[in-house]
Amino acid sequence: MFVTAAAQARHAGLVAAAGDAGADVQLVSGEVMSELAQTVTPQGLLAVCDFVDVPLSELDNSKMRLVAVLANVRDPGNAGTVLRTADAAGADAVVFADASVDPYNGKCVRASAGSLFHLPVVAGARLADSVGALRKAGLRIVAADGRSAATLNDPQIRAALAAPTAWLFGNEAWGLPPELLALADETVAVPIYGRAESLNLAAAAAVCLYASAAAQYSRL
Repeated sequence: MFVTAAAQARHAGLVAAAGDAGADVQLVSGEVMSELAQTVTPQGLLAVCDFVDVPLSELDNSKMRLVAVLANVRDPGNAGTVLRTADAAGADAVVFADASVDPYNGKCVRASAGSLFHLPVVAGARLADSVGALRKAGLRIVAADGRSAATLNDPQIRAALAAPTAWLFGNEAWGLPPELLALADETVAVPIYGRAESLNLAAAAAVCLYASAAAQYSRL
């Protein structure tokens, strides 16, 4: 762990706990911290950790009820926010598929706000392989697509979300192309009531994941 003097004074308990856990705590200047953290206003604490992603084959297929799958999602802020939202919604895993951003991208890690360490994350998987494995595990594949005629307002759609579901989210700019939509069992749109053309990817993912969480937890 690298820490500035100001952060060490501010978070003395956390720094002490890290040292007690075996971390090598190094005091650095503010200038060094800025270079290490790659951000304009670093908080003064930076930890070097082992990678935590798992292979697709190591997901616990017997317990998964909600999974977020990112296909070609390249914006690290959006990807990290989806990871954080999936964690908050009680998802069992997040899959970064095809040309999606590296989950260890600094901005993605910060946007996840710690959720990177809370649930299984699969990195660098092929989307077709991911969909096949999740379907084999009993999950229904639902693609979020703003062009779909079916929306989350449909009572039948909401009822179906009580079943184990893997949500498929596409690129921020162009969404999911036809060949990827074809991998899904169903496509669903988030309804737009106002004049906005669309929702930000992370916002749309939050609506979809929480729709699933509400449907699933209402059955418990």
